[in-house]
Amino acid sequence: MSTVAVVGTGVIGASWAALFLTRGLDVVATDPAPGAEERLRSALEGTPTDRLRFVADAGEAAAAADFVQENGPEREDVKHALFAVLDEAARPDVVLASSSSGLLPSAIARGCPHHPERVVVGHPFNPPHLIPLVEVVPGRDTAPEVVDRAVAFYTSLGKRPIRLAREVPGHVANRLQAALWQEAYSLVERGIATVADIDTAIANGPGLRWAVLGPFANQHLSGGAGGLAHVLAHLGPPTEEWWRDLGRVHLTPKLAETLVAGVDAELAGTDDRALVTARDTVLNALLAAKAAQPDLP
Repeated sequence: MSTVAVVGTGVIGASWAALFLTRGLDVVATDPAPGAEERLRSALEGTPTDRLRFVADAGEAAAAADFVQENGPEREDVKHALFAVLDEAARPDVVLASSSSGLLPSAIARGCPHHPERVVVGHPFNPPHLIPLVEVVPGRDTAPEVVDRAVAFYTSLGKRPIRLAREVPGHVANRLQAALWQEAYSLVERGIATVADIDTAIANGPGLRWAVLGPFANQHLSGGAGGLAHVLAHLGPPTEEWWRDLGRVHLTPKLAETLVAGVDAELAGTDDRALVTARDTVLNALLAAKAAQPDLP
C-alpha cells in the first residue's frame, strides 16, 4: 500500500495523517469543514508534507487510495452517508477502516450497498501517531481476509493491533476505560475524592504499571512465586466484595458540572498546549524505553 485516504481531518484524522506521512506513505486527505486544510497543515507542522494532497471530495480521496482511514463524526447517519460515497468510489479491493470509538462495524457497513465485506473498524488511541494500539473489529459481513490485511497494514506502521473475535459496543479498551470512569465519577459524586485526587491516584499508582504491562500480567507479578493463581485465591473474595460496592452513576448535569469544575481547578494556570507537549515527550520516552526491553510482551 502506498496511498492512504484520510477522511476527516480533526484531531484523530490529523494524527493518522502524521503517522502515514512519517512512514513514507502518500496521503490524500479530505474534510468538508471550512478551513480544514489550513488546520490540518498547521497540525502537521514539523511533519514532512510533500506527500500530502488535500481534496474537497471524499470520493476523489477514496478513488486514489489503497487504504481508507475514516474519521468522521460518531453518528450512524453521518457514517452511512459517508461510507456510501467511499463504497462507490474506492476500488473493490480497498479496505474501508473506520476510527469509530464505539459504533459497531456492522452498523457502519449498512451504508455500503456494494462491498460491505470490506468494512472494518480500525480504532486507534489518541494520539494515533504515538500510541501503538489499534483495535481491529470485524462486522457481521466483514471478510476474514479484510481483517488480515488491516492487521498487517497497521503492523507495518509499527502499531500494535489487536483483533477482536466479534463486535461489541465500545470495543475493548474503551469498555475498560468506561468501567474505570464509572467508579471515578461515582467517587467524585459521593464526595469520597476530588477529581485531582483520582487523577493523582491513577497517574502515580496503577497507571504507571499499566503503561508497562497489562492488568493480567501485573496481577500475575503481584502474586510473587504463586503468580496469578495466588492473587485470585487470596484477593479474589475481597475483590468480589469491592465489585458489589462499586457505584452506579448517572451523568447528570450537576455531576458533569462538578467534573468539569474539578478538572478546571486541577489544571488552573496550565497551558493545554504545553501539557500536550509534556505528555507526548513522556510518551515518546516511555515507548523508547519499552522498545529497549526485549522481555516485555
